[in-house]
Amino acid sequence: MKLVYFSWVKDRIGLSEEDVDVPATVKTVADLLAWLPGRGANFADALSDPTIIRVAVDQEYAQADREITGAIEIALFPPVTGG
Repeated sequence: MKLVYFSWVKDRIGLSEEDVDVPATVKTVADLLAWLPGRGANFADALSDPTIIRVAVDQEYAQADREITGAIEIALFPPVTGG
């Protein structure tokens, strides 16, 4: 699946996007946010507080319990503010 990173998440990870094969145990958004920090210090830094990370699965906002099996694209970004 393709992971796409935005704003300071992208800056801290050092990538704008990547294709990854997630382990079979990673089935939900919450599982993904728990697995990614183990990929390195840059991921751990960017995702140190997963409760503030917003996620879109195939371009639809998703909650932590959303299944990601079969997803084509998952985007991770910080909270969006307007003004």
